[in-house]
Amino acid sequence: MSPAPLTDDPYLVPRLATSALVTIDLQNDFLSESPHGIPGTTEVLPRVRRLTEEFRAAGRPVFHVVRLYEKGGGNADLVRRTLLADGTPVVAPGTPGSALAAGIAPGDAPALDPEALLRGPGHQLLGPREYAVFKPRWGAFYRTSLEGLLAEHGVDTLVFTGCNLPNCPRAALIEASERDFRLVAVEDALSRTSEQGLAEIAGIGVQVLTTDHVSALLAAARP
Repeated sequence: MSPAPLTDDPYLVPRLATSALVTIDLQNDFLSESPHGIPGTTEVLPRVRRLTEEFRAAGRPVFHVVRLYEKGGGNADLVRRTLLADGTPVVAPGTPGSALAAGIAPGDAPALDPEALLRGPGHQLLGPREYAVFKPRWGAFYRTSLEGLLAEHGVDTLVFTGCNLPNCPRAALIEASERDFRLVAVEDALSRTSEQGLAEIAGIGVQVLTTDHVSALLAAARP
């Protein structure tokens, strides 16, 4: 028997057969133990790794949405620029701190290419149906190539994991909702979740599921 999603609303039911996995800001400088890291981020990595492997095995696309703060912070949100103005190297292009956390990308994936991400197409192929996508602000759709890539792959459902729910994942979920994507937030694969925060995103139609539930839905959707 297929596991049931948390809603029977036909407009909100996730379609895992036409889904993509999205990871947000899972880079070394944002891990829990880093000087500018986000508490709880390292702790969600095992579940994110599990989901990336399962989505690859199911032939579904995976998108790693990343930040790259150039020297001085001119391409960062205003609230970050004071920190970056003195040259503090947070996810600086080409540094180890900007790299994806270990085990998130495919084992043979190339290093992030700042030229392609910052001045090229804005995305980089890391493996079959797997991409890094640069975002200059909180949301994953603002001035990025993500929406076009999703259209190319026929995606109508997005499954979100990653770093710091109140900021970037939440902004990306709102942007995705505005574009009529069916949405899942994986509560145990997102850092800095709270009961209130999860209730608020559920209020805009996001299905708040666990890793186990998403895995079961994905397995049931495979031909």
